Amino acid sequence: MDVSAPIIVSADPLLLSDLHRLCAAAGVVPEVVHGPEQALRHWAGAPVILVGADSAAVVAASSPPRRPRVHVLGRGPVPDGLFRDALGLGAETVAALPASETWLVELLTDVGDGGAAPGVTIGVIGGSGGAGATVFAAALAQLASEVATTLLVDADPIGAGIDRVLGLESRDGIRWDSMLQTTGRLSSRSLREALPRTGQLSVLTWPTDRPVSLQAFAMREVLSAGRRGFDVVVADLPRQRDAVVEEMISRCDHVVLVSTLTVPGVSSAARVAQRLPELTPARHLVTRGSRAGVTPEAVSRLLRMPLLATMADQRGLDESINLGAGPARSRRGALARAARMGVRSLVTSRQAAAA
Repeated sequence: MDVSAPIIVSADPLLLSDLHRLCAAAGVVPEVVHGPEQALRHWAGAPVILVGADSAAVVAASSPPRRPRVHVLGRGPVPDGLFRDALGLGAETVAALPASETWLVELLTDVGDGGAAPGVTIGVIGGSGGAGATVFAAALAQLASEVATTLLVDADPIGAGIDRVLGLESRDGIRWDSMLQTTGRLSSRSLREALPRTGQLSVLTWPTDRPVSLQAFAMREVLSAGRRGFDVVVADLPRQRDAVVEEMISRCDHVVLVSTLTVPGVSSAARVAQRLPELTPARHLVTRGSRAGVTPEAVSRLLRMPLLATMADQRGLDESINLGAGPARSRRGALARAARMGVRSLVTSRQAAAA
């Protein structure tokens, strides 16, 4: 038996026909079992168990151990007695088809996504206004997408729009306003297919015509689906501390602080670092500017953050962004070199360790 396959416990031919069709739409191949003996044999190891209404009572009578992701399914209106059987099974949901088909396809799609290790999530935050965090996040995502599927999340509602930095503002796909209208669990496949993208890089950013208030529950679902559906998630974080920022940082594997090498810039970066939540994950520092000011090593000591990369101010960067080529157009430029070091340290090393 394939341990990654969902288990269907049913002998109802019409229900089985519906479930096979929905599994095919989700890209998974289920295992169909009949009776409590076969069901209990696979009960603990299956990623999800779907119990048909015709089998719920007999399986519940066998007192299966409690476990998550057990769902009871029926066709059409379900009888009241089915909820009692679902309680005996410890089921999370009682759902009727065809009304619940979309939800079930998303659930099964997540089962198919669950075989791979979750993607590495990197938050990038500016130490001060104009530090270049958005541009660095875009460059980091550009270069990461050359070696892995990458999602770039724009979490700064008053920023320039990270799709404009990458030259993707005219690409079709949903923005944050559409995400805030969804409810329930977000499947990773739905997210991948809906976003604007180029090559292996997908972007979630803001609509151009109206402001949107981002909420923590939406960010939670996006990052969860992103980790399941992409190898790398890069988030461009705003400097202010609120529930959304804290939600994002708590789900990051790494947080990169971008600071200039001026005294005011370093002072501002120190305040941002102090406001980061106590349970911040691995922190890293990227500095930008001339060494004629404060040295990168001194900033690293002051902020107590390891130095990930340094970069000088780059001529022609604004022109590259205005032309829609993205910030990493010049592969030999200071920005691309710094972003490549970030990819090597935070992404490639993890992939090598996993292999």
